[in-house]
Order: sequence, then structure tokens, then C-alpha cells
Amino acid sequence: MSNEFVIRTMNRSEIDIAVDWAAAEGWNPGICDADCFRQADHTGFLGGWIGDEPVATISAIRYGRSFGFLGFYIVNPKYRGKGYGLAIWNAGLDYLEGRTIGLDGVVAQQDNYRRSGFTLAYNNIRYEGTGGGRNRIPSGIAAIPLDSVPKTKLYRYDRTFFPEERTAFLDCWTSRPGTISLGILNNDQLAGVGIARRCRTGFKVGPLFADSPDIAEALFSSIRSAIPDTEPVFLDVPSVNADALALSARHNMRPVFETARMYKGNAPEISVDRTYGITSFELG
Repeated sequence: MSNEFVIRTMNRSEIDIAVDWAAAEGWNPGICDADCFRQADHTGFLGGWIGDEPVATISAIRYGRSFGFLGFYIVNPKYRGKGYGLAIWNAGLDYLEGRTIGLDGVVAQQDNYRRSGFTLAYNNIRYEGTGGGRNRIPSGIAAIPLDSVPKTKLYRYDRTFFPEERTAFLDCWTSRPGTISLGILNNDQLAGVGIARRCRTGFKVGPLFADSPDIAEALFSSIRSAIPDTEPVFLDVPSVNADALALSARHNMRPVFETARMYKGNAPEISVDRTYGITSFELG
């Protein structure tokens, strides 16, 4: 068997390796994440092998012509400190060459990312609470199933919050079994979207996009009420959005994890002030 380190595109079954490793790191991926993540870019998951043994993973997802996002940067613990992580990191950067690149990295690794040309934009904070809770839905605002809204309206609304189209990903993200997908309309156009997916532990809410604090409250309260009070609920909040921090506080959520949102290249012009929960740390 060869001892050569080989980096190549991961097939669908191999992506499960990256997701399982992420779970082992405590990142709590969604039950059906792999299918939707692959829809974003069928060739964007890279794996490094020595013979038949997986050694390292990274996702380098291309969106449109101008943007990319890095995630799942993990090295098998028994191979750490041997240069394999740097090799697959550089392969991910090469795959996204010529694009603005985003990532949500462990805060302690910021200096390493800076050495590759990344600049801090803000931090994202993971908050944990529970399902159920007192009904806080503001009067006169009603959430509706997102599948009752034409997909074109979802795609258009999402572009306010994400720098490129991601239609195939959204189709999968909103329709997986056990997913809670809600929207709020204003003058027949989307004014808010909230999606919760089952994870290895509890549910993650993401994205949570809203045109006002009341709309964000209506969506989040509606989602919480659909989840048993025995289940943990997680929300990944941009630290620069004071209204999102206030929403987390109202729902008695506590911070449990933090990432550094960094970009290589010009930071995209997206509506962070209306982002109450990002879609995922892995894909942006």
C-alpha cells in the first residue's frame, strides 16, 4: 500500500466521513446536512488519503462566479502535526482561486487564517436554549409554511443575505424530512425566513433572516413552539447585530461557542443587520 498523501474530490459517501468527523469535534452537524451541502457544489469537498485511510478533509464551496466558502477543515487526530492539514488547506484555497473566500473559524486560529490573507469581519456566537417556551409572537404577524411561497421569492430574498445564488442548496435545505421551514410575507413579498433542522443533538435554526425585530421574533417563537421543550435549540448569531443578541436574551439562551467570520478579498455586501441566524458555520 502506498504511503503517498493524495488529495482528491470526495464522492457522496465519502462526504459522510467529513460530517462524522465534525460530529466527533463537537460541531453537531445536521442529520441530513451532507446531501444539501453536496448540492451546493458537487466537486467542492476535498479529502486527503494515505492508501485507503482518510487523513484530512476540507470543503471549498464555489458559489456563482465570485464567492467561495471554506469549512470542514479537519485532520484525523493521529495524523495531526505532520503537514497534511496545510496541504489540504492550500488545495482548498487553490480550488477557490480568484474569488472572495469566507470562513467561520475557531477564534483561537485567527492568526493562522490571517497569514493566508483573511481579515476579521465580526464574530458569530452560537446560543443554546430549548424548544417550547412562552408564545412571544407579535400581534398581527403570522408565519406560514415556506413551501407555500413560490421558490423564486425565496431565491430573491436570500440574495439580500448571501453574495451569490444558491438555489439547488436552498431547495434541499428547506425540504428535508423533519425540517421546520417558515416564512412571513409583507405585500406578497418575503419579509422573513426561518428554517430549523434536526441535528445530532437538538435543532439548529438557520438561516433566520428578517426585515424587523418583530418578524424575527415571530419566526423564532413559531419555530420554538414546534419543538419539544426537552430538545436543545441552537442559533448562530452575528455579534454585530444587537437585535439578534436581544432576541437570544429574551429566549433565555446562553452562548456556548464562537467563531470568527473572516474573508479573503473584499467582504461581500450582505445584510448582516437583518441576519438573526446564519445558515451554517460550514457553508456560510
